[in-house]
Amino acid sequence: MSRKGYMDLHSRAVVADTHNDLLMAVAARPPERWAAFFGEQWLPQLRDGGVNLQVLPVFIDDQYRPEGALRQTLRMIECAHVIAEAHPGAVRLCRDGAEIGAALDAGLIALVLALESAPGLDASVELIPTMHRLGVRVASIAHWGRTALADGSGEDATGSRLTEAGVAAVREMERLGMIFDVSHLGASGVAHVLDLATRPVMATHSSARALRDHHRNLTDEQLRGVAGTGGVVCVNFFAGFLADDPVDYTMDRLVDHIEHVANVAGVDHVGLGPDFMKEVHEDLTPKCCEDVFGFDLTVSVPDLAGPRGLPMVTQGLLKRFSEDETEKIVGGNVLRLFRAELGRATTP
Repeated sequence: MSRKGYMDLHSRAVVADTHNDLLMAVAARPPERWAAFFGEQWLPQLRDGGVNLQVLPVFIDDQYRPEGALRQTLRMIECAHVIAEAHPGAVRLCRDGAEIGAALDAGLIALVLALESAPGLDASVELIPTMHRLGVRVASIAHWGRTALADGSGEDATGSRLTEAGVAAVREMERLGMIFDVSHLGASGVAHVLDLATRPVMATHSSARALRDHHRNLTDEQLRGVAGTGGVVCVNFFAGFLADDPVDYTMDRLVDHIEHVANVAGVDHVGLGPDFMKEVHEDLTPKCCEDVFGFDLTVSVPDLAGPRGLPMVTQGLLKRFSEDETEKIVGGNVLRLFRAELGRATTP
C-alpha cells in the first residue's frame, strides 16, 4: 500500500497506545514545568503518531520505594491532572467509556491513568477506591520482583500465586470497574487471576513467548486465557522482548508477534502496548544504572523509538492483515474494551 493509503487508514483509525511511560519524564520536572514540558516534548509526538487514546502508567522508580512510593504515586497522578487541565484543547483525562467517546468525538487525545505494580499501595487494598476516585482505571500489582500482592515475572521460579491481599485487590478492581493488567505478573499469578476473573482483563504491554522465550512475554495458554475473559493483549515493541538476536530487531519481527497473538487469541483480542523506553530512559537514568534490567533500554526497532513511528506499524500490519483487522489492532479492540468496561462499577 502506498504511503497515502496507509496514512489515510492510520488517520481514520482510533490509535490506542496502552503503555507509554512519558508521565515519568514529565513528573521529573519541577511542578511549574509539567504542563509546558508535556506540551513541548510529548504532545507533538502523540499528534504526529496519530495517537487518539493514551494510557499513562504510573511507575515508581526504586529510589522512591518503599517509603516514598505513595507520595510519588500521588505526585504523578497530580501531574496527569495538571497536564489535562493545562491542555483542554488537546487532551482529556477520561474515567469511563462515555468520556473517552466524548473526547474522541471532540478531536482530543483521551488519557487513561494506570498503576504499574502499585508499590504505593503495598497491601492496603482499602486505598484502591482512593486511586479510583483520583481517576485511575487500569492497574497491575507486580513488576519484576515481589510485592505484597503478588510475584512479578522475574520471580517465576517461586511458583507463587496471588497473596490474600492480591486476591482482594482483584475483587476490588472488578467492583469499581478498573481493568486488571497481567503484564509483568508471574506465570502462576496470571493463572490465578484468570481463575478469579469475572470481568475482562488485559495485558497492557506483553509480547509472545512462543517467539521470544522471555519471562516478560505471554505463553499461548496465557494469550488464550486473556482472550477468554474478553480482554486484549497489547504487544510490547521493546526490542529485547521481540528477539534475542539484534539482527531481528525489525518491524517484521514486531508484526510477527502481533500476528502470533492474533492467530492464538483472535484478531479481536490484540492491540498495541509500545512501551517506548528510549527517550524516557535517556532522560532519567544515570549512567551508573543503565543496565538495571539486563537490556540496553535505548535500543529499539528502527524508526520506532517513539510515538512518531506508529504509522509505520500500520504500514507493516497492512502487509498481513485486512484494513478492518488493522483498525481493530491499532486501537479498535482497546476502544471496545474500554467503552464496555472502564468505570463500570458492579452493584452490591
